Amino acid sequence: MQELEKARQRVEELKKIINKNNELYYVNDSPEISDYDYDMLLKELMDIEEKYPQLKTPNSPTNRVGGKALSKFEQVVHSRQMMSLANTYSYDELRDFDKKIKQEYPNAKYVLEFKIDGLSVMLTYKNGILVQAATRGDGSIGEDVTQNVKTIKSIPLVLTENVDIEVRGEVFIPRQVFYDINEYNEENDLKVFANPRNMAAGSLRQLNPKITAKRKLDIFVFNLEHDVEGISSHKASIDYIEKLGFHVIKELILTEDIEKIIEVIDQWKDKRYELPFDIDGMVIKVDDFRLRAELGSTSKTPRWATSYKFPPERVRTKVLDIITQVGRTGAITPAAVLDKVAISGSFVSRATLHNEDYIKEKDIRIGDYVYLQKAGEVIPEVYEVDKGARTGEEKIFVMPHKCPSCGEQTVRLPGEAAWKCTNIACPAQQKRRIIHFVSKAGMDIDGFGEKIAEQLYDEGLIHDITDIYRLTVEDLVKLPRFAEKSAQNLIDAINNSKTAPFDSFVSALGIRLIGKNAAKILATNYQDIKALSVATHQELSQIPEIGSLMAQSIVDFFASEKNEIILNELKELGLNPTPLENKNVSNILDGLSIVATGTLLKYTRDGIKEEVEKRGGKLSSSVSKKTAFVIAGENAGSKLEKANELGVKVIDENEFDEITKLNSVDEVLNKINS
Repeated sequence: MQELEKARQRVEELKKIINKNNELYYVNDSPEISDYDYDMLLKELMDIEEKYPQLKTPNSPTNRVGGKALSKFEQVVHSRQMMSLANTYSYDELRDFDKKIKQEYPNAKYVLEFKIDGLSVMLTYKNGILVQAATRGDGSIGEDVTQNVKTIKSIPLVLTENVDIEVRGEVFIPRQVFYDINEYNEENDLKVFANPRNMAAGSLRQLNPKITAKRKLDIFVFNLEHDVEGISSHKASIDYIEKLGFHVIKELILTEDIEKIIEVIDQWKDKRYELPFDIDGMVIKVDDFRLRAELGSTSKTPRWATSYKFPPERVRTKVLDIITQVGRTGAITPAAVLDKVAISGSFVSRATLHNEDYIKEKDIRIGDYVYLQKAGEVIPEVYEVDKGARTGEEKIFVMPHKCPSCGEQTVRLPGEAAWKCTNIACPAQQKRRIIHFVSKAGMDIDGFGEKIAEQLYDEGLIHDITDIYRLTVEDLVKLPRFAEKSAQNLIDAINNSKTAPFDSFVSALGIRLIGKNAAKILATNYQDIKALSVATHQELSQIPEIGSLMAQSIVDFFASEKNEIILNELKELGLNPTPLENKNVSNILDGLSIVATGTLLKYTRDGIKEEVEKRGGKLSSSVSKKTAFVIAGENAGSKLEKANELGVKVIDENEFDEITKLNSVDEVLNKINS
C-alpha cells in the first residue's frame, strides 16, 4: 500500500512536469528541457501506469499527442487523428519493434526515412486546389494556417491532377536561413531562436503572412492520409505524391532486414550534419498498407511505425573567458569564450550565456570545465558545470556596470533580465540605431533603406543620427550607385523628415520598450520633446498603457547627458517634429474595450481600429469579461463563441454604425445593455 501511494505521488508530479513542458514546447515554442529528457519523463509515467493501471486517468499526458490549438488562429477539427510516433533510443528497442511485427508478419518490409525536426501540418486539396492547411495541435484539433502555408514556395497551390486529397508534411526552416535570421535578430536585439524547429513553428504561427514569407520555410510531405485506388504501399504513395508536385522525403532503404536498417541509421548519426536541414532521428515504417491496417494503433501511436531518436551529443571543454557584447537597444549580452571543441559536425569556440541570471543559476565561472551541447543540434549552450573539476582558481564573473563600448553607466530595470547601456551615441549601437531611425518604424525617410544606411556608416559619412541631417548632395555623389538626381532625392527626403509627426520621432529615438504604439500614446499626451523630457515617472506611469517599466525607461533615457546632447544637436539642425493632432471625433467609447471578429464588409481591420480609437475606445485582440461589446462579421469563430460564453454583447456592423452616432459613453452603455 505504501508503494502504491508513493507511485500515486510520483504520477501526479510527472503529470505536472510533462503538462508544463507540453505547453512550453507545443504552444509557446520555448522548450526548457531536451527532447530526450522529456521522453524519459513520459516513459517513466507510462511505466508506472502500466504497473498500476488504476493510476491512469483520462487526462494523463500519455493519452495525448501534445499541445493545444492557439486561440489566435481559427481551430480545425482533423478528419482523422494526426498521430505521433513512439520513440526508441537504442538499437535493441528497434530489434524489439521488429520482433513484434515479424511474429505475425515474417515477410514485412520497412522503409527508412529522415525524421525532419519541424512542425507537422495537414494539407487538404479539393479538385487539385489547396483549400486548407492545419497544424497538428493536440492531434484532433489544430490551427488553421492556410494563408501562411501559401507563402511556402515548395507547397503547390494547384496539383498536377484534379484530385481530392489530404497529405501530411513537416514544415521546416533550412539551417543556413536559420543562421542568417538569428544573426540579424541578435544584431537588432530581437528574439534569437534556440533551434530551427522553434523558428519554423514561430514563423508558421505568425498572424502576418508577410513575415512568414520572409522566413523562407520549406516542407517535406511524407504521408498520404487516405486510400487511393491502386496504391498499396508507402513507397508507391510517396512516388504518387511526388508526381502530384510535392516536395517529398524519399526512402533511404526498403528492406525486411532490421540489421540493414540499423546499419543505415548508424551511417547517418554523423553524416546528418552534412544535410542542409535538421533531423532529430530516423523513422521506420511498415511499407505495406494492408499490414498497417491489420497492425492498427494505440490511442496515441501507430503500431506499424516507430522513430529512432539520436541522443544529444555533449562534450567537455573549458571556459577561457566571459566577454560581453552590446546590441542596438543597448542590451549587454555575456558570452563564454571556450577552448575550441568539435560538436555536432562543427567547431565551437563561443557560447551565449544569455544574461546575468543564467550565469548565476548555472554558477558558471571563468576557468570552469563545462559540458557543452547544441540546443536543437544547432546553437551551442552550456549544459552544466563540472564542479568536481574546480581547483579554486576559477573567477566569479560580474556584469559590467559601465558599457564596454562607451563607458556610460548601465542599468537593469526591475523585471528585466538584461543590463543595458542608455547612451544613444554608444558606438556599438550606432549602426543599428541609424537603421532604425530612418526606417518605417522610425522617421520613415523615403529611399533611405538599410543598405544605404550601412553604406553611409561604413564609408564614415555618418556616425550617429545627427549626421544624417549634415549630409549633402556632394557627399552622396561620390559613392557608388548615387547619381545627381538620386542624391538630391535622398537629401530632399531627409529635409522633409525634419517635420515628421512627433510620434514618429519618439519611436525613431529607440527608447527601450517604446515602439510605435507607445510612441503614439506619448505623442497624444505631450506636444514636443521638451515636454516629454521633463515628465516624471509618476506622471508617465499614470498614462494608460504606459505603466511603470516604460515610464522608468523614458526617464532613464532623458537623464543621459549624451542623449541630451544628441537631441539638442537635432534641434539645431532644424528638426521640428509636427505635434500630433487630436483626431478624436468624440469620446463616446472612452475607456471601452471592443473586439472585432470575422470578415467585416464595410471596414478593413485597420479601418475598424481607427473608427474605435478616434472615439476614445480600444480595439482588443481577445474577448474577456471586461469587453464592452463584440463586432461580429461573417465566419466569426472562437471569439464569437467566447463572447456568447461570457455573456458579452455581440453586434453587427450596422449596429456599430448606429452606436457611432450617439453622444456619450452613457448612451453607448445604455444601448448595448438594452
